[in-house]
Parts: sequence; structure tokens; C-alpha cells
Amino acid sequence: MDINTLIEVALIIVKVIVVTMILFNLPIPLTWLERKVAGHIQLRLGPFRVGPHGILQPVADAIKLMFKEDIVPDKADKWLFKLAPLIAMIPAFAVYATIPFGDKITIPIINKEISLYISDMNVGILYVLAIGGISVYGIMLGGWASNSKYALLGGIRSSAQMISYELALTFSCIGVVMIANSLSLLDIIKSQNGAILGFIPNWNIIYQPLGFVIFLIAAMAEINRIPFDLPEDEGTLAAGYHVEYSAMRFSFFMLTEYVAMVTVSVLSVILFFGGWNAPPLLDMLPLPAIFWFIAKVGFFIYFFMWVRFTLPRYRYDQLMTIGWKILLPLSLLNILITGLFLL
Repeated sequence: MDINTLIEVALIIVKVIVVTMILFNLPIPLTWLERKVAGHIQLRLGPFRVGPHGILQPVADAIKLMFKEDIVPDKADKWLFKLAPLIAMIPAFAVYATIPFGDKITIPIINKEISLYISDMNVGILYVLAIGGISVYGIMLGGWASNSKYALLGGIRSSAQMISYELALTFSCIGVVMIANSLSLLDIIKSQNGAILGFIPNWNIIYQPLGFVIFLIAAMAEINRIPFDLPEDEGTLAAGYHVEYSAMRFSFFMLTEYVAMVTVSVLSVILFFGGWNAPPLLDMLPLPAIFWFIAKVGFFIYFFMWVRFTLPRYRYDQLMTIGWKILLPLSLLNILITGLFLL
């Protein structure tokens, strides 16, 4: 193995470590931000006492979770009960193996060009959708292994919800794949370069507005965010699939939910909003490409938080109706329209 190969392997390992550490620490700022968003929407202050404007409240919560007693119900399937949070969490992290955060950059000290992604898979979008869907197994096993009726109902709801919305979510991406003529996330971003008439962004949201709406609604259901949080409906299931979990095992489920929300925001930006491409007329600003990527992702994260504290929860029959009778036919119609457009 030559020196260049060793450097490439070392860079991949460093990228994996950096991305993993960022994802592990994401709940710290996001929980604070979500509480602040909720506070402002509901005319409250939100966290305010622990640190300036409550900025250290998530740190206090993390310390609390680390030192809380880890309770395992006596009649639970103890092995599966302990394994389920990891089964839910690992796929949520694994999807970032192919997520591109930016194009290549040059490190000044070593004069080495590196890419801001771990791997450019030629089936990137297929990999993300396939691996991301595995997390539901952790939720199902956690509900079943808890030996609790509320947890079991939450797990069953989650599996039914995943089946209902996974089809619409996948079909909503097909139009983007048809336009880019590639399954690679990097190719999808590159296909959105340039502008129309000099000032209209050449982003897929222009060509796929219906596909984007379907994707956004289906993705919101896939990550169990209000108004689609039926698997953990505290009103009827007392927290649902994670009702018996405490301490760090509970935090793994919450970490998975926050990482999934960020993943959906990232995919929305990559598939429909040009990735790291700057908006026309603003691309002359001396800002790095990753700035535009983070700004777009931040907008979607705020949007999901805003929706959570604005819309009421659907009934279960409404949830199924939207998935099977509305989103799925519309996603098939979008594929047909895209095909006719390309012809």
C-alpha cells in the first residue's frame, strides 16, 4: 500500500469521526433551539435560567440522562430491549456515508484537495432511502420487547406508518432522478447548476413542485414529527414505543429522531434546492459553498420545528388516508408528468 492510498484511508477515517461527532452533538443546540421556537410561538421565554438565555440547559439535560437510573422492565425481553435503541440509531448515522456537504476544497498547509463527503456512491439516493428505512426496526423491536401494550401499539403504528409513506417518499424522488439521469447525490446537485434567464435558480423545485410537496409530507411522517407522530402519541399511548425507556437508552431514540430530522432537511436541499449552489444574483458574494448548504438546511430545520408547534396531530385513520389515497396516487401522477415533460 503506497503513501497516497494511506493518506486517502486516513482522510476517510477522519471524515467518519468528524461527521459522527457532529451528529452525536446535534441534539445539544437543536433541543435548545426547539424549546426557544416553541417558547416564542406560545409567547413564553423557553429555557432561561441555566446559562445565558438557557443556552446550557441541553448540557444539564445530557448530564441528567447520563446519571439517571437505567430501568429495564422485569418481564421485558432484556436483550432486544437493550439492542433496539442501537438498531434505530445506527442506520440514521450510516446514511451520511454518501451525503455531500460541499464540493472539493484545498487544505492550505498540506496542499491536499479533499472532498466534503465520505463517498460518492453511484446509487446514493437509493442507499439513503434503503438504509434510512431500517431505523423503524429499532422502534418496532423496542415496542415489542418492552412487554407493554402502549409500547407495542406504538411500534405497530410506526411499522404501518413507515409502509404507508415509504412508497410515496421513494416515488417523489423518482422525478428528480429522471431529470438528473443519475442516482448519485453529487450528480443530482450538479444537474442544478446555473440559472434560468439569469435570475431564476435552476433547482428541481422549479420542475418538481408537486414532487417536493409529496416528499416533504411523506418525510415528515417517516421521521414521526407532528402532525404525524402517532407512534409516540402521548395523548393515547403515554409516549408510545419508548414509554418504558429511561436514561441513555431513551436519549438514543431522541438522538435518532433529531438526526432523522436533519437528514430530511439535508435531502430536501440536495434534491430540490440546489445543494450548495448559491441562489442567482447572490453567487457573487464571497461566501463558501458550504455556507449556502448550511443556511438552506437550517431553514428546513426551523420549518419542521415551526410545524410541530403549529399543527394538531392527525387521527390514525386520517394518517392512513393521506398516505394511501392522496400521496401515493399523486406521486405516480408526478412520475407520469415528469416523463411527458422529458419527452
